Amino acid sequence: MSLAESSWKRLVNAALQRDRAGGGAGGGTGQGSLMDYVPSSLPNNRDIDAILRAADELQNEDPSIARILCEHAYSLAQNLDPKSEGRGVLQFKTGLMSVVKQKLAKREVGTIDRTQDSKRLQDFYRLYREKNNVDTLKEEEMQLRESGVLTGELERKTVKRKRLFATLKILGNVLEKVAKEIPDELKHVIDSDAAISEDTIAYNIIPLEAHVTTNAITGFPEVKAAVAALKYFRGLPKLPDNFPIPATRNADMLDFLQYIFGFQKDSVSNQREHIVLLLANEQSRLNIPEEMEPKLDDGAVHKVFLKSLDNYIKWCDYLCIKPAWSNLERISGEKKLLVLSLYFLIWGEAANIRFLPECLCYIFHHMVVEMNEILRQQVSRPAVSCMPVDSHGGSDVGVSFLDHVIAPLYEIVSAEAFHNENGRAPHSEWRNYDDFNEYFWSLRSFELGWPWRTSSSFFQKPIRRNEFEAGREKHRGGKTSFVEHRTFLRLYHSFHRLWIFLAIMFQALAIIAFNKNSIISTKTLRQILSLGPTYVLMKFSESLLDVIMMYGAYSTTRRLAVSRIFLRFIWFSLASVFICFLYVNLLQEDTKPIYNSVMFKVYGLVIAIYGGIQLFFSILMHIPSCRNIASKCDRWAVIRFVEGMRQERHYVGRDMYERMSDFIKYFLFWLVVLSAKFSFAYFLQIAPLVGPTRMIMKQDNIQYSWHEFVSIKNYNALTVASLWTPVVAIYLLDIHIFYTIASAFFGFLLGARDRLGEIRSLEAIHKQFEEFPGAFIKALHVPVTNRTFDASHQAVDKNIVDAAHFAPFWNQIIKFLREEDYITDLEMEMLLMPKNSGRLQLVQWPLFLLSSKILLAKEIAAESNSQEEIVERIGKIEYMKYAVEEVYHTLKLVLTETLEAEGRMWLERIYEDIDTSIKNRKIHNDFQLNKLSLVITRVTALLGILKENETPEHAKGAIKALQDLYDVIRLDVLNFNMRGQYEMWNNLTQAWNEGRLFTELKWPKDPELKALVRRLYSLFTIKDSAAHVPRNLEARRRLQFFTNSLFMDVPPPKSVDKMLSFSVFTPYYSEVVLYSMAELTKRNEDGISILFYLQKIYPASYRGQTLARTVRGMMYYRKALMLQSYLERKAGNNMTDAEGFELSPEARAQADLKFTYVVTCQIYGRQKEDKKPEAVDIALLMQRNEALRIAYIDVVDIPKEGISHTEYYSKLVKADINGKDKEIYSIRLPGDPKLGEGKPENQNHAIVFTRGNALQTIDMNQDNYFEEALKMRNLLEEFDPNRDHGIRPPTILGVREHVFTGSVSSLASFMSNQETSFVTLGQRVLAKPLKIRMHYGHPDVFDRVFHITRGGISKASRVINISEDIFAGFNSTLRQGNITHHEYIQVGKGRDVGLNQIALFEGKVASGNGEQVLSRDVYRLGQLLDFFRMLSFYFTTVGFYFSTMLTVLTLYIFLYGRAYLALSGVGATLRERAISLDDTALSAALNAQFLFQIGVFTAVPMILGFILEQGFLKAIVSFTTMQFQLCTVFFTFSLGTRTHYFGRTILHGGARYQATGRGFVVKHITFSENYRLYSRSHFVKGLEVILLLVVYLAYGNDKAGAVSYILLTVSSWFLAGSWLFAPFLFNPAGFEWQKVVVDFTEWTNWLFYRGGIGVKGSESWEAWWEEELSHIRTLSGRIMETILSLRFFVFQYGIVYKLKLQGSDTSFSNYGWSWAALAIIIFLFKVFTFSRKISVNFQLVLRLAQGIAFLVALAVVTVGVVLTDLSVTDIFASVLALIPTGWGILSIACAWKPIIKRIGMWKSIRSLARLYDAGMGMLIFLPVAFCSWFPFLSTFQTRMMFNQAFSRGLEISLILAGNHPNSDL
Repeated sequence: MSLAESSWKRLVNAALQRDRAGGGAGGGTGQGSLMDYVPSSLPNNRDIDAILRAADELQNEDPSIARILCEHAYSLAQNLDPKSEGRGVLQFKTGLMSVVKQKLAKREVGTIDRTQDSKRLQDFYRLYREKNNVDTLKEEEMQLRESGVLTGELERKTVKRKRLFATLKILGNVLEKVAKEIPDELKHVIDSDAAISEDTIAYNIIPLEAHVTTNAITGFPEVKAAVAALKYFRGLPKLPDNFPIPATRNADMLDFLQYIFGFQKDSVSNQREHIVLLLANEQSRLNIPEEMEPKLDDGAVHKVFLKSLDNYIKWCDYLCIKPAWSNLERISGEKKLLVLSLYFLIWGEAANIRFLPECLCYIFHHMVVEMNEILRQQVSRPAVSCMPVDSHGGSDVGVSFLDHVIAPLYEIVSAEAFHNENGRAPHSEWRNYDDFNEYFWSLRSFELGWPWRTSSSFFQKPIRRNEFEAGREKHRGGKTSFVEHRTFLRLYHSFHRLWIFLAIMFQALAIIAFNKNSIISTKTLRQILSLGPTYVLMKFSESLLDVIMMYGAYSTTRRLAVSRIFLRFIWFSLASVFICFLYVNLLQEDTKPIYNSVMFKVYGLVIAIYGGIQLFFSILMHIPSCRNIASKCDRWAVIRFVEGMRQERHYVGRDMYERMSDFIKYFLFWLVVLSAKFSFAYFLQIAPLVGPTRMIMKQDNIQYSWHEFVSIKNYNALTVASLWTPVVAIYLLDIHIFYTIASAFFGFLLGARDRLGEIRSLEAIHKQFEEFPGAFIKALHVPVTNRTFDASHQAVDKNIVDAAHFAPFWNQIIKFLREEDYITDLEMEMLLMPKNSGRLQLVQWPLFLLSSKILLAKEIAAESNSQEEIVERIGKIEYMKYAVEEVYHTLKLVLTETLEAEGRMWLERIYEDIDTSIKNRKIHNDFQLNKLSLVITRVTALLGILKENETPEHAKGAIKALQDLYDVIRLDVLNFNMRGQYEMWNNLTQAWNEGRLFTELKWPKDPELKALVRRLYSLFTIKDSAAHVPRNLEARRRLQFFTNSLFMDVPPPKSVDKMLSFSVFTPYYSEVVLYSMAELTKRNEDGISILFYLQKIYPASYRGQTLARTVRGMMYYRKALMLQSYLERKAGNNMTDAEGFELSPEARAQADLKFTYVVTCQIYGRQKEDKKPEAVDIALLMQRNEALRIAYIDVVDIPKEGISHTEYYSKLVKADINGKDKEIYSIRLPGDPKLGEGKPENQNHAIVFTRGNALQTIDMNQDNYFEEALKMRNLLEEFDPNRDHGIRPPTILGVREHVFTGSVSSLASFMSNQETSFVTLGQRVLAKPLKIRMHYGHPDVFDRVFHITRGGISKASRVINISEDIFAGFNSTLRQGNITHHEYIQVGKGRDVGLNQIALFEGKVASGNGEQVLSRDVYRLGQLLDFFRMLSFYFTTVGFYFSTMLTVLTLYIFLYGRAYLALSGVGATLRERAISLDDTALSAALNAQFLFQIGVFTAVPMILGFILEQGFLKAIVSFTTMQFQLCTVFFTFSLGTRTHYFGRTILHGGARYQATGRGFVVKHITFSENYRLYSRSHFVKGLEVILLLVVYLAYGNDKAGAVSYILLTVSSWFLAGSWLFAPFLFNPAGFEWQKVVVDFTEWTNWLFYRGGIGVKGSESWEAWWEEELSHIRTLSGRIMETILSLRFFVFQYGIVYKLKLQGSDTSFSNYGWSWAALAIIIFLFKVFTFSRKISVNFQLVLRLAQGIAFLVALAVVTVGVVLTDLSVTDIFASVLALIPTGWGILSIACAWKPIIKRIGMWKSIRSLARLYDAGMGMLIFLPVAFCSWFPFLSTFQTRMMFNQAFSRGLEISLILAGNHPNSDL
């Protein structure tokens, strides 16, 4: 495939042409096509499809033949489904027959005589061969192939030949079916042609079942050896004669396994290729010399065997059972391959059961035993386990591994998944994938027997409990090992060590603070000893939670695990009683000296023994030798019991230790963090509160302004609590702040050590470019053997060799930048580097380094007074010396090759004189250097002619230019009195006079010489500096990163043939593949199109987050491997010539052997069937990328016994020679594969089609770059165990990401910078030194074999695994994996760019973290990691979100505490008594901590990241710009998003996948949409904060002053404002008046539109409100909502007693009267909102009643104001009090919705809720409407949100758009 055909531009143009032509979908059939979508329900639809394609091709050439083919296709369809029962079959037949009758038959002349069809086909077959010169074509192709010249002509002939023979094969097949007799001569020709029709047999990478001559992969020795190793060996029983074996290959061991176990044919073919590739790639890395008959090395077999079956061996060891083989060392290589093949065949057909790796071990174990028995009997027979129960021996009918082994498992898993109520049922009530898998972690699983004992409780499906408990399910087989109970206690349960540690440290610091004047005293020591009871009581609570949390899993959990739980509970129960008893008795002996106390000695001894044992075991298990001994003794029951009592013991989570050096590193890291945290806590939090606390507790007779219940005569407990609770909350969360700061600084230092950011500007690229070739050879190139030369020229020659090897790679990088439209043609020319493999003995650098240097050097030479000065000045300017040297030597070479006779003599004389003058340092004396400009002018003129093709005119011009040059040098430059060669000059003068001089020219025609001439001309003519080349910022960034990475610590690469193989894997659903013309040009309400938007982001058009962009980027891997392989295969100097590398068959084959790209398009089959444009676009991608494979799920309706039966197939397709889909594999599934989360299920079904040692997961919003693809083989070498990554080799390689959407808008920039700070500084530290990096998504590279044998690359259980990616990291770590991070390679990534998109994404991630809290993976990591790794894990996963939530809760606690002090009157009383609770130190400390959280938390990593990679000044500018763009508002708003979704998920669940669209937000978001999305997450909470601030301002700040209030609450006001108005600040055209008016109308329509059946939440407030309440489903959730809602009643209780009407009366009856007033108000509300539908017949009465009620209410208020102490202020205060009360009532009513509905109050509650939403909406809307009155605000907002180019273009486009913005008004 040529560059032009595969370029991005052509791809996009093809898509746009499709739109303009109105191309259809479903296979891409064009106008006049005969082929429609062939229903997949037809079993042999491949054959029908191929016949129709041939008919489509031949219809214009011979309609009769097309008609015959179509009729034959119809006959096939009729035979396959006579009754047309399959889905779409009837329509297909009807359509096909219609085409035959109405289209083809009419084009035949005369009556159709079908008896002549056979003769027509025979004649046409001969004619078709003759017309297309088939025999000649084969010979020409063979000649071109043997010549070794790589041109497009060979490829064109190959494609043409394949198409011809494919058509001939179809014609031949149809002819054999139609004709009764075929002449022998024609029969021979047909058979001969069919043997050559290689492309008609579908294959993926290796044509194992097809005779292929053009694919070089079959000639590789490692492939030959692997294929030969699978052959049928002597120990296998003979297969039956009727077992089908393709004629193109011999029987092998996989055929044997297929026969006895009934594996599917395509699944076997798939795994055959998979195993061959694994073995071949392992063989290639062993450096085995080539042999005549390649043989697979035993070492390769053994390594693949152990790697693939490592999990099975560990499983057997864990269960203390012997593997299926007796002695591994005695197994032959053939037997190992047989067993290995069986495992992969099981895995390849296991479907959803692949998520159950230990279940597969169980199946594999029994099937190997079964196979061994068959081998022992030496009789080929079907296995009993794969046959129907009622079958009789000897028959192979019904033998199916899928139906009899996998299907029973699938059915029970499917039943459980179905009964989880689409994820709404509690996790504790249904079994997920983990529950099923963990059942096989115990010997109890062997009770299932073999074949399956389906009567077991394991296979029991869920059944209804009772009819009255609708929706509730019960099953006999309970949860296994773990139950995901939904509660916040999970955080304590999983990370109890952290909470115990923090509690004990807080207690210790508080004791020290309260006793700081008498630290060394008996009293203090007794108080310190109270830490013991605290510890054991917290451990008791943890053991109690163990008992409670396991409820629901006791029946299926291992007995040892259950015993451990109850033994620990009993132990800590007794320990708690005992320790507390000792401590109480110790306190009672306070009169005795403590050292004489018996209780003290006993207590101390007990604590010392327990602590000593714990410390001893902790240290012991960090010593490698001790760990090894413990592992070897693991089979002993006593050892298991002791280990189990110390910590949980499961199949996963064992031996998660790190080496001592790594442990010391992360221990020191946390020592720094904890030291800072506890110092801060003591000196700034705890100690300052000791004095005020003591003073408050001493106060009595405090006059409360309300009726106090708790604090009176109770040391003012609530007042103390209001001070200490915020401190405790901050104490719990600030450790995360210190971790963030420390992590940022450590990350900064590590990045600097790794040399990140050294090349951060274009200037740096210019300065260091001469170092790049050597660095490239060292880092990215295989060792070059010919780099040593003689000592005198060694340095120069080495540089030339390095530059020559570097040039082809650099030039390809530049060319791809041009193809991607990041640079112009001129910039490409200047950036390209000469080959450096010619006759010049110097390095030729790119023109952008040398431009204008010659002209500057000319000026220097003219101005200088000596040769030394010239050399010095030229040497100071970068690359000027290189430019002068190159021009000097290149000009000599060009003129020497061009001139003849006297002309060459003159040239040699001139150069000899110049060399002599330079050597003698007399250049100024011998030449007139001030005349150099004349020489340059003449030389430029000459080169300008020579660079053109030779013509008589050009020849004359060249001679004239040479003569002018001769004159200038002879008359103006040379000093003749210094010359002694008079004879030579006389000869030249004579030739000149005779007109012979320069008349004989040898025109430069050699390509190398022509290139030198053009380059010289450019060097002389480019006058402008290239300091700004390239100008595009993205091109600069990419070149900076690539060149910087050359100097980083990169593993040395192996040659392509020896590198690890890998696959790239991209899941796709229905996102944009290519922008169509309609999509690009469609305008929104402002007249703005996506095309306009994209043009303003970059100078190119296509920068969207499309699948096409991802595919283009990932296919760079193949191009990079082809280039590397091509150059490595060439010897000597030819290693530098990359011309034609994409056409090399060997390079293509080598790249295909090492790289596979699979895009799993889940619904591609449905898209084809529905003729969606996405299907056409995907087909187009396959056409343009020959190595691209598409996997999808095909749903087929097949009639069975008159009933339609749905079957599911996992299929892999590629593009055939005609650009159509070609099915490679079709593997039947046991049922619908989507049982859990969609994305991991989509990945799982297609992972069987991936290949190689490694697997890179790439999302469809990602991109890749050619220069980064060159480093992939380096990255893969990180898997080498010899690389220093700890005690375990890596299992996941973390890769750096660059967010390419950062320039779209300010929001996109914020997300980009936030992401970059995490994926650089954050993950850098997590990998080293913390050793706890997880898999946070794409584009990490997995050890493929490790993960596919351990459950896959993600988890899929419904809801609990909604954040599916991170569970791969959890799983890898728990299974003794090692996850690293590498920053010398990067992959592009798109992010959401609009606030709503970002909010949905962050909501999904926060919800996912909420579910993670409940998961067994997080629990086990929290339990089983050592303490310091556990800290790192917590604060980088769920702890981050809990700390975020705690930040918001701290604000609430602080404000409610202030409200308590204000409303209770305690604050005022204490101030009057001169106890300054609001002094500067205390207030500033409390307030500063919150500002500390908001600012530093997000800013420090970002600032340090900027400094490291941009430099200090640019970092300051970038950060300042972000502040002006209101980044703090955005991050504060995100704080609320994460808090809301995280907390709600843990309380109620409801996490679900949020589709964000990934589009470009150029559309204004309506007010109602913003309100729907943010009402409950931000608006309600923001208004609550404002309410608290207003209450504190009104009642608690009377004497403190405005300044104190502002300092204390400014951050709270900022947070509330951000939560309320950020959606409008970051909304395009959010302050445009016309849109605000439309928004208000649309919002009111939505608010008052009544919902109904089928009405969506976006259409009606009522429907939306019901959706908002749907997450409250459980009793615990309702209780928690009720408890949380009680806080709203505080306002009414406090403000009632502040009314002037009450005076000083604090009687509780006053509060009761306030409820009476509220009841009256509610009654009036009901009167005024009485349903009109009910009162149709009483309109007059109703209006009269409403009027009377209004007048009475008004009169009562007026009388109250006039006759009582009730004031207008009291009225407003009452409103302030009753609004939150009403909201509290409303919240509680919503929580108990079923009960409220039952008592008939739901409509009233709904009316009240509508009123509140209307009021909240108006409060938010009015400021937005007010701001929209000022036009400049809209302009400012546009500039703030978008980049400058788009902002300017938007303003112009709005003018040009005319009435588009107002079209809706």
